[in-house]
Amino acid sequence: MNDFNYQLEHIFSFDAQLENRPEVIGPVAAGIRINFYCKGGEITGPKLQGRVRSVGGDWLTLRTDGVGVLDVLTTLESHDGALIAITYSGISDLGNNGYNDFLTGNLPPTLPLHVVPRAQTAHPDYAWLNRIQCIGIGECNFTALHVRYDIYAIT
Repeated sequence: MNDFNYQLEHIFSFDAQLENRPEVIGPVAAGIRINFYCKGGEITGPKLQGRVRSVGGDWLTLRTDGVGVLDVLTTLESHDGALIAITYSGISDLGNNGYNDFLTGNLPPTLPLHVVPRAQTAHPDYAWLNRIQCIGIGECNFTALHVRYDIYAIT
């Protein structure tokens, strides 16, 4: 086994509010397609502050084994006006009965989220974001339709 030298550096945290109701496409070949749209939010942290713009969302596929596969695209705006596109994938485990529970409207109050965000920006002050890979740990509160993450760069 190899030992790789790495560290995690907290870049920012974000809180975002989701639209009142997700758009449920329904069961498709890969699972249940559910679209959650972002209403906006806030970014705080040591390397990035600003807001989550009210664009984008999560195009979630809930597999029959209860694992949700996230596919997220949104735009952040730094406190000084830089626009930053964030894309990430990830997973969330709703449990072995998660698929059937979703079909009957039985969702857990909160759901842990594990993601791998990538950033793209043309703003020179934030070009360093284009060169890093991040991981994110967070949760979705289904009752409040609220998502929050802590985002770390792998250095």
